[in-house]
Amino acid sequence: MATCFWLRSCGARRLGSTFPGCRLHPRAGGLVPAPGPAPGPAQLRAYAGGLAGLSAALLRTDSFVGGRWLPAAATFPVQDPASGAVLGMVADCGVSEARAAVRAAYEAFCSWREVSAKERSSLLRKWYNLMIQNKDDLARIITAESWFSEEARRVYGDIIYTPAKDKRALVLKQPVGVAAVITPWNFPSAMITRKVGAALAAGCTVVVKPAEDTPFSALALAELASQAGIPPGVYNVIPCSRKNAKEVGEAICTDPLVSKISFTGSTTTGKILLHHAANSVKRVSMELGGLAPFIVFDSANVDQAVAGALASKFRNTGQTCVCSNRFLVQRGIHDAFVKAFAEAMKKNLHVGNGFEEGTTQGPLINEKAVEKVEKQVNDAVSKGATIVTGGKRHHLGKNFFEPTLLSNVTQDMLCTHEETFGPLAPVIKFDTEEEAIAIANATDVGLAGYFYSQDPAQIWRVAEQLEVGMVGVNEGLISSVECPFGGVKQSGLGREGSKYGIDEYLELKYVCYGGL
Repeated sequence: MATCFWLRSCGARRLGSTFPGCRLHPRAGGLVPAPGPAPGPAQLRAYAGGLAGLSAALLRTDSFVGGRWLPAAATFPVQDPASGAVLGMVADCGVSEARAAVRAAYEAFCSWREVSAKERSSLLRKWYNLMIQNKDDLARIITAESWFSEEARRVYGDIIYTPAKDKRALVLKQPVGVAAVITPWNFPSAMITRKVGAALAAGCTVVVKPAEDTPFSALALAELASQAGIPPGVYNVIPCSRKNAKEVGEAICTDPLVSKISFTGSTTTGKILLHHAANSVKRVSMELGGLAPFIVFDSANVDQAVAGALASKFRNTGQTCVCSNRFLVQRGIHDAFVKAFAEAMKKNLHVGNGFEEGTTQGPLINEKAVEKVEKQVNDAVSKGATIVTGGKRHHLGKNFFEPTLLSNVTQDMLCTHEETFGPLAPVIKFDTEEEAIAIANATDVGLAGYFYSQDPAQIWRVAEQLEVGMVGVNEGLISSVECPFGGVKQSGLGREGSKYGIDEYLELKYVCYGGL
């Protein structure tokens, strides 16, 4: 399989509504050609590389509520962004299904919260092991999220000695309750496991609303959760179309039985969900948009900086919230960096279908995403920017865009103050450290930031002054399961991952024990 940065888990189960020209084979355990007209080239590209041979048990299209697979009155298509072929028709849940999932989760919470931490840990470990066993079918699921299977056993309280000799103060940590989990499309397995792992470890139950572009990962994980022995109602999945997403999201986020909302996505949508949460004072975790600066100081090692820039900018074809969005390069090293960066892009970035060997840059998720990149490039060029390499749509198809490098970029251009979410690297030249810090912080978001320097004093100064939740110093890839993930300002609230992530699903209770 190709080294693919965009690969999505996908599958299909129903015949006829899924792939013309193929059928599920009970012994082969996957999709095989059916008698009749042969599928076209686009359909072959869509499933030959990734769907053929998948376990039929994981190819789910119904919702998963209360431990049962339930169809909805309508379905919606999920498409391969590379070819446009329909991957499957998935249950299009509405408000009634959302409320049923919340009730199932609440009923399950009443018993799940009493399950011992050791048993919850064991069940999560079984779920993790099944993911490992099915890692090829799950299409590169981020298995390191199994961290929380051990954190379940580390939810410690405190005993506080008060001035009164006949009293003791205890601090207990208890699960908050039902959590509504709303995830994006760009890392469909990792986003779910990072949130759900922490929630279940804490003793909460969940209702997951996956992105409409990538529901198959959540449904495959539901099958494995069931196989692992996760009790019915503890993990529920309600897929829905873009048309129903707003009302379904509102239904689960305003339901009085839901105590916690965990969301990853745009700042605009996050603000809407915060309004929903405010009405009933729900706990929230928000991992929202970013506009990550990538600063290269004169003292930096150019080769290291270029390698970090490639990793940070073009991971998942630029479609991550922590991708570098603005490249700030000091005047003394500017020309050398731009030249080396352009050469590295041409040498190392290969655009193609994710199922093809050698591909490092796949399609953007849809044509709207391509239009956004195109708009930013055109805006920058109209205001004086220079295209160093790339700059236009790729010939492979409507959802592909060339990896693009711009120089002579100024702060009045869209690409410097609007998150791109695509393969565009705009370079701004600066003179002083103070200037770079001012440009980097001149935004209302602050998720991640990166900089390259060999000056120890400068490293401390800049790391402390960047207004972001995560900083990469001489490093372009900062995500790690052991470390807290999250931002400041309008990039969100709370943290995910690490020992801090489980605290987002726990309430503190103070108990005063007297008469001793």
